[in-house]
Amino acid sequence: MPFAFADAGAETRPLHVLQPDDLASWAGQQDDATRNWIEASSFSGALGTALMIPGPDGRPKAALAGYGTAAQRARHRFPLAAALPQLAPGTYEIAGGIAPENLPNETLGWLLAAYGFSRYRENAPNTPGLVAPDGVEATRIEALARGEALTRDLINTPANDMGPEALEAAARNLAGTFGADIAVTIGEALITRNLPLIHAVGRASAQEPRLIDMRWGETGPTLTLVGKGVCFDTGGLNLKPGSSMGLMKKDMGGAANVLGLAQIIMALNLPLRLRVLIPAVENSVSPESFRPQDILISRKGLTVEINNTDAEGRLVLADALALADEEMPDLIVSMATLTGAARVALGPDLAPFYTDDESLAAALQASGTEAADPLWRMPFWEPYESMIEPGIADLDNAPSGGMAGSITAALFLRRFVEATPRYAHFDIYGWQPSAAPGRSKGGLGQGPRAILGALDKVLPL
Repeated sequence: MPFAFADAGAETRPLHVLQPDDLASWAGQQDDATRNWIEASSFSGALGTALMIPGPDGRPKAALAGYGTAAQRARHRFPLAAALPQLAPGTYEIAGGIAPENLPNETLGWLLAAYGFSRYRENAPNTPGLVAPDGVEATRIEALARGEALTRDLINTPANDMGPEALEAAARNLAGTFGADIAVTIGEALITRNLPLIHAVGRASAQEPRLIDMRWGETGPTLTLVGKGVCFDTGGLNLKPGSSMGLMKKDMGGAANVLGLAQIIMALNLPLRLRVLIPAVENSVSPESFRPQDILISRKGLTVEINNTDAEGRLVLADALALADEEMPDLIVSMATLTGAARVALGPDLAPFYTDDESLAAALQASGTEAADPLWRMPFWEPYESMIEPGIADLDNAPSGGMAGSITAALFLRRFVEATPRYAHFDIYGWQPSAAPGRSKGGLGQGPRAILGALDKVLPL
């Protein structure tokens, strides 16, 4: 099974994880042959290095992995994974050198290092096997890895194979695997069900817009995940330049992240009632396109002036959030690749989130640090509310001025969540620009592990 720990066996090799300052002490406890081999190899314990130790027959009997200094490790989510390309094929058992509190993340990084996007050509790295160390919840780590792999696969798939129909199929496959209920509202039925913004954004595409609604679990607190599923974003009539359109297959990254998180929750059989809402559309150009200065009426009844058709993600989320809010779940979380302003503020590696709930914010921040899924809290800044009020309608989907774009988008979304006691919005990037240990270049989960870790702190699980 992919992204799984190996079984311990006769061919398992011990892996000694060593920092530079610990190498001399460790080597001093070994036999002469091992010490001489280390000295001859110039192995120093630097991050991203490894050394195979030969036995009497010349075959590797053990391995060393460089763990680097604390300053070097701070630059990586999964420092141990940096050494994996230097290890010989086989199965390893970690034989010390990693603090117990760091083992869950380091073993997760090891499993994630095996990810490669192989839909169109074989691309999986030849990653060695790992036996789950004592004290590590193997089932949980494997679930995290598989959820992340699902998210990456969905984002990495180009729009010709991951349009609204394929995104629906992926959700249906997930629902079928875990016995979840799923209902999908498509095309003109969106108008009948009072989801007009989703319809308006997606009606220009060759594939009809739809709302995916998945439910799982019968008891426990209620959690609703809302993910932006814009499968490709041309910008609509406010057409993007080619340089900005190149990565728009990832504009359904919010949907991919909530589906990955949903898979983890269901695989771990958490005691809660889960709902996943995904407005799946393509923002295309045709005679059916919605236009700048159109005024649209949302499900909630709020009117929205369209001042940029490229600010479509908040529109489809608005209807989905209003629908979610009507049930007043214990917690709503929205995830979206929403604004370039968030990238300007925090870059691609750090995901901003918004919430008015102090205990939820603290839980997310702490869990993000613990789970190597870092977040940064941004403010629902009340003085900027006037920026999203155009005068001619209740709301403006693209305030002029170019300032505080991520904040004004979050404030826009908050207008559609009023009854639910707890709400958090994540303005993610969903993409790894260059390969790093445990993180291949391409689609990326941002926030699911932090959210998962926070659930038992903010919901009565």
